[in-house]
Order: sequence, then C-alpha cells, then structure tokens
Amino acid sequence: MNCQVILLTGASAGIGKATAELLMEKGAKVYGASRSGGENQKAKNGHGEIIHVKMDVNNENEIKSVVEQIIKENGHLDVLISNAGNGIAGAIGDTSVEEARYQFGVLKTIQACLPVFRSQGNGKIIAISSIAGIVPIPYQAFYSSVKAALLIFMNALSLEVKPFGIQCCTILPGDTKTNFTDSRKYTLASQSEKSVYYKKMKSSVSRMEKDEQNGMEPSVIAKAIVKQVVNKQVHTFYVPSLQYQFIYHLFNVLPTHFRLWIISKLYA
Repeated sequence: MNCQVILLTGASAGIGKATAELLMEKGAKVYGASRSGGENQKAKNGHGEIIHVKMDVNNENEIKSVVEQIIKENGHLDVLISNAGNGIAGAIGDTSVEEARYQFGVLKTIQACLPVFRSQGNGKIIAISSIAGIVPIPYQAFYSSVKAALLIFMNALSLEVKPFGIQCCTILPGDTKTNFTDSRKYTLASQSEKSVYYKKMKSSVSRMEKDEQNGMEPSVIAKAIVKQVVNKQVHTFYVPSLQYQFIYHLFNVLPTHFRLWIISKLYA
C-alpha cells in the first residue's frame, strides 16, 4: 500500500480512527478529515502517515480545499472512504424536514472527488452504510432510510462511473462499540414528554444503545474496509461479521410482515 493516497472522512474517532491507523501502519498516506482536525501521525514501522485535515462534509468550500490540497501535494488520489456519519433519533411524526436533511452528508465529498478519479482513469469510493439500511429501526427511521438509500445510491453510482475505471463498495457494519452512541442527536419534538411517542422512543433507543455498546470493536470494521482498499477488485457491498451476514441474508428471504414482527419485539 506504499504510495496509496486516501481521503477518509470521520477520521477523528471510532471506525474512522481505527481505519486510518490501520491504513497508516500498512504504508498508506491518509488524509483524515473531521470537523475537529487533529495532530498528524507517522507509522512506527514503514512509510505510512495520517495527515489530519479540518473538513465538514456539508461544507463544499472545505471539501474543495482539502481535495485541492491532496492533489497539490501528491498529484493523485487513490481512494475515498466516506465514513463520516451521524444518528438522529425521534419518531417520524416528531421530525422536521430540516432535521431529516441532517442525515445525508456523503454526496458533496463524492462529487468533489469524482472529477479527480475520472481524469486519472481510476479510483475507489468506499462508503460506510449500516445493517440498519436492511433492518428498519423504529424511532430511528431517518437513519435507517438514509443508510438504505446510500446502498442504492452507491450501486447506481458504480454503474455510472465504471466506464471511467472507478470502483464502488458499500460496507454494512452491524452494532459497533464507538462514541456514535454518545453523539446521537434527538429531534427537538421527541425530547418533550408531551410527545405520544416519548416513552416508547426512549425505550427503543435505550435498547439500541445497549446493543451498540456490546457490539463489535471498530477494528473489525477497519479490517473489512482495508481489505477493500487492498483488493484489486472491490466487492459491490460487504457485511463484516458472520452474525450480521446471517441477518442480512435472513432479512432478504423472510416475508415482510414476519421481519417487522421480529423488529417490533426487539425495538418497538
């Protein structure tokens, strides 16, 4: 992986941080983007490094500036790993349009990198979705729906960019032990005890948070991402862990009413 130049969003913590460090140790030059930035790192053994850059995935000017910096310093960009994400909780009836828009931040970064990949005639785009895009989670419907949309979005993108030598892969992690749990946001209306959904929403999200904190280590997902970076040909999608691979395939064959019944017993 020496000389591979990678832009990784959401690099300051959790899956992003674990992925950046693993890529660095394997010799890659990683531009780790986050809203907070950070101190640069060098691999103890080898030539890898992490260059932290301050970038909000919803700020087109910051994204453009970072991509220009990468090209100026290296002359090329090999991989975009779109990992930055957030969770918003609350019943559908307690969520405004403005709050729902908060969920989809992947588009601008991908659009900024596409011209670079097209001009090179190669590149990889790896997006981090979630098994929640297959399993609809009550009171986190916008998170689930955006993750489902991301999977379809990436599949459609792969068809559009294949003639330019660009490959696309979507990673679908299950519950993972990160600070994502602590940073989850709640819609304004959902925080009111007057909401008819308040008690069930709190109970459902509490169960989800417990599952997250008993979930996989970020390193499991990081290894799955790095595998796609290393592979000559990426998978169209990849589900880390046998447990979640089973869930993925199960939910593709079970009748919808039975799937929803299972979810209702767990979260609703």
